[in-house]
Formats: sequence, C-alpha cells, structure tokens
Amino acid sequence: MFRSLAIILLSLATVPAMAAPVSFDGSWKTQKFSLFSSNKYGFNGSSVSVSSDGSVSLAYRELPEPYWNASSAKWSWSVQEGVPATDLRKKGGDDRNLALYFVFLPQAEAQALKGASVRKLLTNDAARVLVYVWGGAHNRGAVLSSPYLGNRGKTVVLRGSGTGSANENVNLSRDYANSFGGGDVALVGIALSGDSDDTDTRIRASVSGLNIN
Repeated sequence: MFRSLAIILLSLATVPAMAAPVSFDGSWKTQKFSLFSSNKYGFNGSSVSVSSDGSVSLAYRELPEPYWNASSAKWSWSVQEGVPATDLRKKGGDDRNLALYFVFLPQAEAQALKGASVRKLLTNDAARVLVYVWGGAHNRGAVLSSPYLGNRGKTVVLRGSGTGSANENVNLSRDYANSFGGGDVALVGIALSGDSDDTDTRIRASVSGLNIN
C-alpha cells in the first residue's frame, strides 16, 4: 500500500495540476532586440498589459518541472490598438499584435539547460517553439514556418489582425505533433511579445488567465 501511495505522490509531483495558473509576476524577464526599442509590460499577477510603440521585445519566464508535461493551455487576451495585417512568413515585415511562445526541449536537454536565457534557448538546435499569434493577414488555424526559427518554430494563427477580446484553448500536444512529429519533450518556458517596429505603429493589449495543464 505504501509503495502504491508513493507512486501516486510521485506522479502528482511531475505533472501540473488541472488548469495550473502561470502568474504574470517577477519571474518574467524582458529580452530586448534593440538598444533603442523595447515594449513596456505591466505585470499584475493574473494579467499583463503590453504597450508597443514602433518597438519589439520578448518577455520570458522559465517553467518549473511540474509544468514540463503540460499538454494544453488556455488564456484570454484583448487588443485595444493593433498593427495592420502583415505577412507573418516575411522576415522584417511580420508585425503582430500579440504572440505567445511555448518553448520545448527534449527531456535530457531540459535538465541541462535549466536557467538558460530565452536567447540561448531560441538559438538551441534542440529547441522547438509553438508561437500562437493574434495578427497577420492569414486565416485562423494557419500554421506557418517561422522566418526566424526555421524548422524549429511554427506560427499558429489564432486571430487575424484587428481589435477585440477573445478566449483561447489550445492543444499543445496535438499542435506539437502536427508541427514537429512528436517526441518526449518538456515545456520549459513561455514568452510573450508585441511587435510593431516594422510598421511603426502602436499596440495596446493585454493577456490574462494563462493556465496550462
């Protein structure tokens, strides 16, 4: 009986609880791409505001091991001001209102790269990234190759360009398998960005209620 109990407790320790929240707190770190251009992020626990004025940057947080086996995610997002429709396949012309990056590594690599910066992760040959986007001149559900990550990243369009509010619920396991062929991988981090530098426009948006399970 004690052995069975130990196995159950171990299982609970290695998978996230149902709809485990991901807090928008001090765990998020900003990665600039230019010395003179960066978005502003207002982290407020359950939500984050994004202000982008002809700028682009990433906010990233590492996920602890209990989240590594996540198979789905859900969140709400809102856009009050956004960028025009762009071609998300075009490097240097792919502005979008909001993007959520889900960063995966093989389980062995995940242990070795604990604490690594988002820049190091996104340039790692073993990393795979699903980028869920609100923006672009594409239909909902379109899956596009990333102009920056090549075969290591896929852009999944959830909303075309425009404003409003929406709730999302994505199947990470299915989308990963369809994009990269599956594998024993860990969800090691999440990033958020707004991108308005190519069109020199403004973004006023927010994300809230991010949960993964």
